[in-house]
Amino acid sequence: MEDLKRIEDAVLVKLQNATTEHDITQIRSEYLGKKGAIGKAMQGLRELAANERPQAGQRINEVKQAIEAALESAQKRINAVAVKQKQKAGSYDVTLPGRRVIAGAPHPLRLVEAEVIRILTELGFSVAEGPLVEHDWYTFEALNIPANHPARDMQDTFFITEQVVLRPHTSNVQTRVMLGRKPPLRIVAPGMTFRNDDIDPTHSPVFHQIEGFWVDEKVTFADLKGVLHRLAERLFGVGAKVRFRPSFFPFTEPSAEVDVSCSACGGVGGTCRVCKGTGWLEILGSGMIDPAVFEAVGYNPEKVQGFAFGMGIERIAMLRYGIDDIRVLFENDLRFLRQFG
Repeated sequence: MEDLKRIEDAVLVKLQNATTEHDITQIRSEYLGKKGAIGKAMQGLRELAANERPQAGQRINEVKQAIEAALESAQKRINAVAVKQKQKAGSYDVTLPGRRVIAGAPHPLRLVEAEVIRILTELGFSVAEGPLVEHDWYTFEALNIPANHPARDMQDTFFITEQVVLRPHTSNVQTRVMLGRKPPLRIVAPGMTFRNDDIDPTHSPVFHQIEGFWVDEKVTFADLKGVLHRLAERLFGVGAKVRFRPSFFPFTEPSAEVDVSCSACGGVGGTCRVCKGTGWLEILGSGMIDPAVFEAVGYNPEKVQGFAFGMGIERIAMLRYGIDDIRVLFENDLRFLRQFG
């Protein structure tokens, strides 16, 4: 106890004489560092009798807290002195007008992502995330994409090793969630994805996806259509029509590409440049989850069923805001971003 009192008194004296940041750092290290005086005192507890340790330990903590408070007080005193010295030396001219702080603006990708999440969470979905660098099994094998599938080609996917990739879609989240949880599930999974694409007005090797899936005992294609129609109306306005076209995805069966009526021409088409005269804009892919996917994660496909859908955030943002070049979304040009403030 006497040693602790001497330590505390010594620290207070040294801090009174401290005048620089270096002094504070040295004192902190000498007394609170791993090999400091307080650390040695804690080690010395082992030499005391069992009935003496609680009182001694409490006293050590009190001294440690007192030293920390004194260090903080000394730090504030030294900082205040430094500011006064700079003012006296002319480092600050208090007569000058203040510098204007330029406020940022929400990025269009974040705006779209947040709105999609908000729409789906209103329908009972919850957000889940997964790793960007993923094992081949979670990314391909569990999703019914065998080793000889074209998606495994290095021209499409960035491989870190033979078994590790930069995820080309957010579907790895679907695998991980289903492995760790049992139905019912309603999940929305946003995030960054990567594909070996050349940079041009409509392609980028780095882009963003958002995927949703619903698994339960009685989930039907009609439920999928209802969710996507609600999503389209909220994103593109009341009255937006949705069209399903048969397609193929390894992890869903049946599968469908989903189009929304062109908001620029009202679905008329003709000479509209946005939809190229078709009256429709492709926005996402969807389908009923393949039984092989359920089997891979340990679900019984005879008892559960579900649907999944995925969309590119860049695609939705470009359609919604009339952006004709994906590259502007990554250039951080304030003249462009301020339009979304």
